[in-house]
Amino acid sequence: MNHESGERTLQVDSLKVRILEKSEELGAAAAAFVSEKISSAIREKNLANIILATGASQFEFLDALRQDDTVEWSKITVFHLDEYLDMDAQHPASFRKYLRERILDEVNPGQVHFINGDVGDADGEIERYENLLQTHEIDVACIGIGENGHIAFNDPHVADFRDSRLVKIVKLDERSRNQQYGEGWFDTFDEVPKRAITLTIPAILRSQTISCAVPARRKAEAVYRTLNGPISTECPATVLRRHNDTVLFLDSDSAGKLK
Repeated sequence: MNHESGERTLQVDSLKVRILEKSEELGAAAAAFVSEKISSAIREKNLANIILATGASQFEFLDALRQDDTVEWSKITVFHLDEYLDMDAQHPASFRKYLRERILDEVNPGQVHFINGDVGDADGEIERYENLLQTHEIDVACIGIGENGHIAFNDPHVADFRDSRLVKIVKLDERSRNQQYGEGWFDTFDEVPKRAITLTIPAILRSQTISCAVPARRKAEAVYRTLNGPISTECPATVLRRHNDTVLFLDSDSAGKLK
């Protein structure tokens, strides 16, 4: 493990890992990394396509990215990872609402493509979103890892490394729903939806670069399994070790179980 300027680094298979002390430093480091990847894409083709994640783990990263005035948002098209099935876009837990309020309304990207979980025709919405993903090469996907090791809403029981679809409806496992309740998005566990529309694992892995921001002690077990376990859908995030340009950003809490 390398130690530089308070940052520790390691590599597991193809996955690069950067460990910062505090979650704010993690957010700043991930934002600087993503900003440079966006700028590189814009220099090359005058546009960039990115995916943004949601959840409490992304607060510091999105705050730092929002404050980076070098990002040319007018040349960026934004996608997101997932949305609850049948949830109104104004619901406090809606991922569309989260992204609008935390970053998009302020930075005004050139285009935003949301998954409309409440559209009524879920199959048609999935097809529409798959077509968009097929016609937009994603330059950088900004994701997290769930407490059960999921990426997007690919919980262990529905994760498929060879999925034939880019977008699908999934049933959320109890641990995943508990995490959403525990983060304070819902007043009771029973209110947490049981199904969502999510990008699949192959859809995420098609991205040129993946930035994975994972702070907080409650993620330490999932981080440990991601880096030390077999590459398996038992811990879906382990598949990131096969991607040729992924960086996992940790803080001292989420890295707490690592040697």
